[in-house]
Amino acid sequence: MKKHFELIVLIAVVALVSVTKFQTPEEAPYVILISFDGFRHDYVEKYDAPNFKQFISNGVAAEAMLPSYPSKTFPNHYSIVTGMYPNTHGLVDNNFYDAELDIQYSIGNRKVVENPAFYGGLPLWQLAQQNGMKSASYFWVGSEAPIAGSFPDYYHIYDGKVPNEDRIATVTDWLKLPEADRPSFISLYFSLVDDAGHRSGPNDEMTHQAVLEADRLLGTLMQAISQIDLPINVVITSDHGMHEITPKEESYITVEDLLGGLDSDRFRFVNNGPHGHFYSEDKSYLKEIAEELKSKPGNNKYEVFFKSEMPKNWHYGTHDRIGDLFIKINPGYYLTSAQRKSGIIANESYRGEHGFDPDETMDMGAIFYANGPSFKSGLRIEKFRNIHIYPMIAKVLGITELPEIDGEIEILESILKE
Repeated sequence: MKKHFELIVLIAVVALVSVTKFQTPEEAPYVILISFDGFRHDYVEKYDAPNFKQFISNGVAAEAMLPSYPSKTFPNHYSIVTGMYPNTHGLVDNNFYDAELDIQYSIGNRKVVENPAFYGGLPLWQLAQQNGMKSASYFWVGSEAPIAGSFPDYYHIYDGKVPNEDRIATVTDWLKLPEADRPSFISLYFSLVDDAGHRSGPNDEMTHQAVLEADRLLGTLMQAISQIDLPINVVITSDHGMHEITPKEESYITVEDLLGGLDSDRFRFVNNGPHGHFYSEDKSYLKEIAEELKSKPGNNKYEVFFKSEMPKNWHYGTHDRIGDLFIKINPGYYLTSAQRKSGIIANESYRGEHGFDPDETMDMGAIFYANGPSFKSGLRIEKFRNIHIYPMIAKVLGITELPEIDGEIEILESILKE
């Protein structure tokens, strides 16, 4: 009986040692954050994109994701990776003026784009680094500037000519690096849908084909990821949607008409299409400008605000880089030069534009889809604002200490597996 008991104990010990020997700790998750610039919330259904539909069926999809105001590319990409409204992180528009630096920021100016003075907050790639992880970016707003004193561990200076397949190949190569060198957080950017939407509008065949090409790229990426034995989560976003502007005379306001009769030596004006900033130290003259604009023909096409008058839902209007006086163009209209307007009307060119208030037109609605081992499957959620992505991704990565942000983990916490 004693020998029988000893044999049972021996078998149990051997079994325990075997399990302990071959048991490995759960591997930390990885996150790829993808932006398909200008991909409107309804394009997947509108243009029947099969790979997106497959991705959504096994993951999480929002009715729409609301951009921060203004619904422009640079401020919204940066809001996604900082969890802050543009009014908080300071990249308040695609184009604006900083009086303290005496610099006009423009997305086409390489020198200012790489100047860290324009970028507040702590982007996800630096947050990952500060928590002992590697990070990488194949294009993203802010990734080319040494924000908080550093760049992502791996990054590329933006070049729109780089083939999209090359971007995917590099991302998969990063995930195949040795564990010590492998980035836990990766951002990846594609512009093709936005490019097509601007050129011909959201309802044109060109945009249809761009969406299907984006769908093909997603299929390529997901196939490549499936061959890598890692717990990889993919979060797909866009910065904004797209609103159609018809080639009619009344659809366009010219800067020349808008500013006609004003003393240009007494203010600076920065146009962004669906809105514009007036800067001046002469506050009394700004009041004159406001009254003049309100009395001009066509004043039903726009609204004029001083900072203190801006709608609360914008979360916009206190940062010094925002114009002292602000003109908001209503949906369906657009502010441009007289020369450009003439070309559009002559060619009968439908256009797509963004920057409008996402609470005023759902055409500004962006996408949010998530798929991977950290996310629930087959879940549909209501629309939410893009600032809430940041704390959610931080939680997926196991990061619990966050800087002060506008986003809240409670908004998207329910999409994660427990």
